[in-house]
Amino acid sequence: MASSVPVVERVKLGSQGFEVSKQGLGCMSMSAFYGAPKPEPEMIELIRHAVDIGVTFFDTSDAYGPHTNEVLLGKAFKGIRDKVQIATKFAFYADPVTGVRTVRNDPPYIRECLEGSLKRLDVDYIDLYYMHRVDKSVPIEISIGEMKKFVEEGKVKYLGMSEASASDIRRAHAVHPITAIQLEYSLWSRDVEEDVIPTCRELGIGIVPYSPLGRGFFSGVQVDKLEDNDFRKTVVPRLLPANLEKNQVFYERLVEIGKKHGRTSGQVALAWVHHQGADVVPIPGTTKAKNLEENVGALSIKFSKEELAEIEAAVPVEEVAGDRYGAGAMEMTWRYVQTIPLSEWKA
Repeated sequence: MASSVPVVERVKLGSQGFEVSKQGLGCMSMSAFYGAPKPEPEMIELIRHAVDIGVTFFDTSDAYGPHTNEVLLGKAFKGIRDKVQIATKFAFYADPVTGVRTVRNDPPYIRECLEGSLKRLDVDYIDLYYMHRVDKSVPIEISIGEMKKFVEEGKVKYLGMSEASASDIRRAHAVHPITAIQLEYSLWSRDVEEDVIPTCRELGIGIVPYSPLGRGFFSGVQVDKLEDNDFRKTVVPRLLPANLEKNQVFYERLVEIGKKHGRTSGQVALAWVHHQGADVVPIPGTTKAKNLEENVGALSIKFSKEELAEIEAAVPVEEVAGDRYGAGAMEMTWRYVQTIPLSEWKA
């Protein structure tokens, strides 16, 4: 794939010396949740193309597939392991009998997950290992204590958490330095600005926004044309018909702002995320080279304070219809989950 896209710069993520590309690539949609898995050869080519233009920070999880996304990345990184930084996650557990999915952060399960990820990715170590969700039945100190051992063993370089509360972030960081917090952050998901992001900045923790394009909304995704098994079509409240109709005006406003700058609505939305701080490294996902290059193009956009204010006014969060997740999924996010005190732990 030939490209005229400028090479992406590298930055420090967090305060422990972890260096990544200023923009990463979320790989979930290649294998899960956004319709049928995409053809493996095409996705390997896309990943390699991302590396060629400087995107070296790749995000996956053992839950994507499950497992198949890690296998895909393992194949894509053959021969170029030294050029990439891999972030993967653990926490979700599916009961083998009932199939019911829960969150588990007990030490034996965490270690089982790590060994599985190392094997599927076919690597000796993982650059950034995230706790995908917090298990309220296990003190955070116990879970992070086990993850700390992985660093000491050389199997993990840096530790992270996803959808964690400010309180649990502080407790975790006291056990072992947390390098990055992954969170949903975009023009219409800004509640993390209240205390999660300030806590990260106080502690020197990097901020990794996922879904910075509002699950494709700000890029103009046509929900009615998505595959039936694309969970955005049935599960994401903001994209359900009644709410989508109300929210459409936000997209249209960004289109108009983009026209003034010779940019797309998605580039405007993504550039806004980049402007939130040097410690912010978003991981927009895509399965198409064109979208990848468009997203990377957002890095070159420079907005003034007045222009940023105009963009924010175009998407007033108090007017957004629908939550970012359905009720069940929201209950597993930082808004609702906090681990029990260490003093109450009974293994």
